[in-house]
Amino acid sequence: MITCDLAVIGAGPGGYVASIRAAQLGLRVVCIEKESALGGTCLRIGCIPSKALLESSEHFHRTQTDLARHGVLVQGVALDLAAMMKRKTQVVAALTQGVAGLFKKNKIERLQGAARIAGKDGERWQVAVGDEQVSAKWVLIATGSEPAALPGIVLDGDLIGTSTEALSYPSVPKHLVVIGAGVIGLELGSVWRRLGAKVTVLEYADRILPSLDRDVSEAAKKVFVKQGIEFRLGVRVTAATASAGLGHVAFEANGTRQELSCDRVLVAVGRTPHTAGLGLVEAGVELDTRGRIVTRDHFATTATGIFAIGDVIAGPMLAHKAEDEGMACAERLATGYGHVDYTTIAAVVYTDPEIATVGASQEDLIARGIAFKVGSFPFMANGRARAMGSTDGFVKILADAASDRVLGAAIVGPHASELIAEVATAMAFGASSEDIARTCHAHPTLSEAVREAALAVDGRAIHA
Repeated sequence: MITCDLAVIGAGPGGYVASIRAAQLGLRVVCIEKESALGGTCLRIGCIPSKALLESSEHFHRTQTDLARHGVLVQGVALDLAAMMKRKTQVVAALTQGVAGLFKKNKIERLQGAARIAGKDGERWQVAVGDEQVSAKWVLIATGSEPAALPGIVLDGDLIGTSTEALSYPSVPKHLVVIGAGVIGLELGSVWRRLGAKVTVLEYADRILPSLDRDVSEAAKKVFVKQGIEFRLGVRVTAATASAGLGHVAFEANGTRQELSCDRVLVAVGRTPHTAGLGLVEAGVELDTRGRIVTRDHFATTATGIFAIGDVIAGPMLAHKAEDEGMACAERLATGYGHVDYTTIAAVVYTDPEIATVGASQEDLIARGIAFKVGSFPFMANGRARAMGSTDGFVKILADAASDRVLGAAIVGPHASELIAEVATAMAFGASSEDIARTCHAHPTLSEAVREAALAVDGRAIHA
């Protein structure tokens, strides 16, 4: 029997961050993870390996197509996919080992195995992990999510698979069909397109990235089409099967049934919370109709002493959202205080160009009846973007019509994932577009486009 203050189930971004923060605050923590490596889906088979491949594939593509414009002539460029995959694996291994080192540093006890809440003994929850038993004052569920499926799609882990398989294809497909034009589908579709695959994306909605502003998704689509990705929008996939060494995808478009044959199929239609086998219902933890854990104030579930964060609860399925929730939950348990500002959680698509948003979208504000002003500035007019040769996209800032307080922003362009942090920070402190506009930005930098967009809110952009 292991006795602790907090038992954390899941060692992904939410779970391991919560464990570290709780240990820093003096709690005795046991973290339970079924996989041998720490870091969860994001670190092992999600965010990190995909970004490693995105980076490597971009180097390959630019060497082939872009360096000559910079006066760099390269001949005989060839792809060593095995080396690219080896580098991805090394990046992941270094980071998982880093998390293990942080656990050791913070004296966090780690148990490997599948956890199940086995009941309550007085005021303490009992968690079974194989033959081991953990007795904890509090339990935190941070088990993350898994790829969602569609009826009629038969996943075989090879020709028809999810992002897990798409991160480790042994060769470049001649033709990759991606089901879903969301973040995962576009990122991994971009990787294999850069490496030489024909990529066809099938999407049920009438546009890609349907959760974003229409002008953002339309601008992104134009660039992706220019890069060679084919989109078929407004279609309903009815089946995907493998036979004779090929994948076959059936779908309905404009009332007619069509079929595509391809080398591989990537199913990227979202993710579902991983809550099965944890003994939640027996413990009194309520789930909603989508299988998510229902939480009340401060991540508390309907079972006293059990808390939940990250992908298993409502909200965007983002690693950094889970991290913030993990820190806030640990701080709440240890000190009585803990807070997450959900209005400043950015979302990023790591394609080329990158796409980043924070706060409300233009369509959100219209639907809510909030009067707002818009300022937009194109990277085409930014000196640093010109020098880099990366001029696609723009910065858009939305501000309250009366107070000028920044309500949201969208960036399509180079290093959007980094640039969005300035706007998120401004929003966290209740800043106005005028505050950003009056802040001197170094020249020449991409961040000047953010300032120009802020100036444009009041109709006074200098370079546009």
